[in-house]
Amino acid sequence: MSPPTAAPLPRGPAARSTAEGAVSRSTRMEDVGRLAGVSHMTVSRVLNNAENVRPGTRDRVIAAIAELGYRRNTAARTLVTRRSGLIGVVTAEMGQYGPSSTLLALEAAARDTAYSLTLAGLTKISADALHSAAERLLDQAVEALVVVVAHRAVLPLTQSLDLGVPVIVVEGDLSAMPLTAGVDQAEGARLATEHLLALGHTTVHHLTGPSDWIEAVARRQGWEATLCAAGRAVPEVLEGDWSARSGYAHGRTIAAQQGTTAVFVANDQMALGLLAALRDEGKGVPGDISVVGFDDIPEAEFFHPPLTTVRQDFMELGRRTMNLIERVLAGEKGATASLLAPELVVRSSTSAPPG
Repeated sequence: MSPPTAAPLPRGPAARSTAEGAVSRSTRMEDVGRLAGVSHMTVSRVLNNAENVRPGTRDRVIAAIAELGYRRNTAARTLVTRRSGLIGVVTAEMGQYGPSSTLLALEAAARDTAYSLTLAGLTKISADALHSAAERLLDQAVEALVVVVAHRAVLPLTQSLDLGVPVIVVEGDLSAMPLTAGVDQAEGARLATEHLLALGHTTVHHLTGPSDWIEAVARRQGWEATLCAAGRAVPEVLEGDWSARSGYAHGRTIAAQQGTTAVFVANDQMALGLLAALRDEGKGVPGDISVVGFDDIPEAEFFHPPLTTVRQDFMELGRRTMNLIERVLAGEKGATASLLAPELVVRSSTSAPPG
């Protein structure tokens, strides 16, 4: 009696799901090899981008992977290599331009490395919330942790973490200490303030962001230090909440002030609200009041008038952060990254003062 014939390997959608759409079984590396006509070791070499695989063989394996919907088992790879290839990222305030742009830049930079990102978001800022987020990421065997949280309270909390993996803080410290990466916020404020002073304004007013944000504090410090170095009066600060609505509310106050000819605004969204308020109050920009923002959001050049602002290169920040991670994981324990220099983008919202 002949031995039973093995059932042919299912192909296409049937290999991945039942008629009900449920997964029928887990596709294994051996299944991919059988369909491609190679050993599972050859499949492994293709997955690991080994050089000693013929192009035709590689193409067959890739086609089999696509047809079977094979997904690499990260947990199994971790057991074998002791490396997960995962970088954990703790984030918060993702509705704000800076944190969201930083995360997108990190994700783009990670594509050019051997690592992938996995995220944990904070709904509130506290030691318990940070530790809980870190533990969730450690459960996924991350090799390093990146903290992208702009609140001042997070920096000391982050420095107190003892997780057994490197912890990198992005936008967390102005001193460029080890395991931090960021943009020189104070330098950006200096560029904005010096630009307005060079145009002939006697001083510069400032609409700052929330006082519990690291970037807001740094920008305010840079503005104040620049005025003091120039021997100019330091006006009272107005504090917003990053929103265009708060910029509008403070803009009406600024419009009513006598002698205000220049305003440095801590982000472009508040600058948008400020411009609208000044226009509604009959103030010309830049004829009566010059305005400089911060961030250079994609819409800034289309404001009315186009906004002079400070540009942060988030894509470069992402690349520097990933480079820092790679160096740390390669054994460079005290790896540092220099602060990224911002750029002043001059448009139509600034000019010499009236008169």
